[in-house]
Order: sequence, then C-alpha cells, then structure tokens
Amino acid sequence: MKRAALAALLLLVSVMPGFAQQGKDKERDMIAAAERDELAAVRGLLADGARIDARDQRGRTALLAATHRNRVEVARFLIQEGADVNAKDFIQDTPFLYAGAEGRNDILKLTLAAGANLKDTNRYGGTALIPAAHHGHVETVKILLSTAIDKDHVNNLGWTALLEAVILGDGGATHTEIVRLLVAAGANVNVADRDGATPLAHAKRAKYAGMVRILSGAGAK
Repeated sequence: MKRAALAALLLLVSVMPGFAQQGKDKERDMIAAAERDELAAVRGLLADGARIDARDQRGRTALLAATHRNRVEVARFLIQEGADVNAKDFIQDTPFLYAGAEGRNDILKLTLAAGANLKDTNRYGGTALIPAAHHGHVETVKILLSTAIDKDHVNNLGWTALLEAVILGDGGATHTEIVRLLVAAGANVNVADRDGATPLAHAKRAKYAGMVRILSGAGAK
C-alpha cells in the first residue's frame, strides 16, 4: 500500500511541471490574443484556466496589452471579469495610466468606473493627467478633470500638468485649450518649476500669446 502511494506521489510530482507550463502557455496566448483583439480566444483561454492578471515578459497583463492597442471590447470584457486596472508592468504603467497618457478614452472611462487609482504615478512620478496634458489629449484631460485627480501634482521633473502643457506644448490651439481647461478647473497657476519659473513665465518666454492671456486673466505671476 505504501509503495502504491509513493508511486502515485512520484507520478504527480513528475506531471506537475507539465501542467504548470501548460498554464503559462495559456496565459501567454491570452495576453497575445488580447493584444490582437481576439475576444473569442481571450474568452476561451480564460474559461480554460488562464489567470486573468497573469503577466508576460514585459510584466503586462492581458488588459494592459489590450490597452496598448486600444482593443476596447477586449478591455471591457477583461474588466467585467475582474482584471486589475491598476496592475503595473515593469516600467510602472497600468491600464489606467497608459490609457490616460495615450488618450485611450473609451478604456480610460472603463478603468475609472472600475476603481482606477487616481493617485497612482508612472515612472516619471506623474499622474495620468500630466502626460495627457503634455501629449495634447484634450478629451482625455476633460475626462480626468471630471474626477478628483490632483490637478497640481508635481512629477519627478518638478512639473505640474499646467507646466507640461506650456513647456512641452507647441503653443497652438490644442495645448492652449488644455491650459484653459486646467485653469478653469482650478489648477494653481503659480506653481513654479525647480528654477522658479511659473507657467506664465514659460508662456511669455515662448511667446505663446493665447496661453499668456489665459494665465494672466487668472492672476498668474
């Protein structure tokens, strides 16, 4: 009897690595399917035992992979199934942060509804609002400003969203509108950078007349 039990145990131990590898293969395939927008495959692999928040070699979950390629329906399904909208990859991106930075607005709204961490920061120490302002995503900025996100958060460069919109913007209509939105939402117009230069000082230096008017009208120094 003891020999039979020992044999069964040895057999179980011998097949466990195979089962583990099969599980990893399923999860790798699920993440790849999410990125390719293959919803049926994602559904099937998840039903077949793939872990919803498994990671690939970049630390990405299936949801983050879907977010990278703006696969909205795949992202919707994964979030409905409980995917973590705050799961970070190896470079500190999450589905929420990446959606905000890159203007993936449909997915951004889904992550917000699923409990996105508004205080979370990327590898530059910035909230989702800062790169959204930098990259000129007007609608994204509107969405984020409708939440309780910190409008005056300072990133590792010493910049707020308002400073980034001025410094890294081109002074055109898009970034000027983002400056207007931030000011209208109550962003502090006098938070200076590490050199003591305010958004208004940067706007004057760059000769961004529209931004200068908005900031001056809001009492900027």
